[in-house]
Amino acid sequence: MGSTAPNPMVGCVIVVNDQIIAEGYTSPYGGAHAEVNAIQSVKDVSLLHKATLYVTLEPCAHFGKTPPCSDLIIAHKIPRVVIGCVDEHDKVCGKGIAKLKAAGCEVTVGVLETECKAHHKRFFTYHTKKRPYIILKWAESNDGFMAPLSKSETKPVWISNSYSRQLVHQWRAEEQAILVGANTVVQDNPSLTTREVEGSNPTRIVIDPKNSLAETYQVFNSDAKTIRLTSVEIDVQKPLAAEICNALYTHQINSVIVEGGQKTLQAFIDENLWDEARIFSSDLKLVEGVSNPKINGTLVSETSIGSDCLKILTND
Repeated sequence: MGSTAPNPMVGCVIVVNDQIIAEGYTSPYGGAHAEVNAIQSVKDVSLLHKATLYVTLEPCAHFGKTPPCSDLIIAHKIPRVVIGCVDEHDKVCGKGIAKLKAAGCEVTVGVLETECKAHHKRFFTYHTKKRPYIILKWAESNDGFMAPLSKSETKPVWISNSYSRQLVHQWRAEEQAILVGANTVVQDNPSLTTREVEGSNPTRIVIDPKNSLAETYQVFNSDAKTIRLTSVEIDVQKPLAAEICNALYTHQINSVIVEGGQKTLQAFIDENLWDEARIFSSDLKLVEGVSNPKINGTLVSETSIGSDCLKILTND
């Protein structure tokens, strides 16, 4: 997670006589796909003539940064292919399956389809909804505030505990981008990196319509790529979340964590442009402050992380 985007995170195994002879998964973007890595790891290629290849997503049929995986499967005369789900990207979408069948492969589609579609939710959201998979994240106090009304220093006020913050850094490493508004940059001067875990830093997205933020803020340092969304890309007279989604689609961002302030988060909620919400509740009391966003969704899990409670909602 976090390395293949904008490509999907595909997994592949090759089986002969009920024994796995090879495994592969998608390399970082620009590298080999799962099927290629699996086939190339087979020590005795003659076994492929009687093998079954299992893959979570339909093998591609077009030339991108790498040649079509379906062509490689056909070239090695693999007789059976089992596919979790059809690739909804319009460049593939059944073309890989058709090519395999035309070459004489026995193709089975839709095995563990629900699980495979859930696994590829970021990729599918990008290609079918023309926007990133959107994860909203915030922490709120025991009395319903996500930030104090004022503070003496330009840095975050931590509401969640250190274990929760480390988990957030892991999430950052798993997604392609992280987004905040200009006010969050001014108030907190965040880095938005994965300092507390091993993993790649996400692309930092900063909403700055007036292009007014100084380059001295940490979000503009060299630790990670930063995209500044100015009035050139977003029209503040139009619904904000939709404008942001359109801009991120253009930048080929297929997943984003929205860590902005209350106004930014509420904009995504009000425009119904979100897929998951990850909300930390702590035992801290602020008495007064910036109210937490108001959201309705399906509660899928509730977990204790030390003194914090983490609720995950989906927008079903």
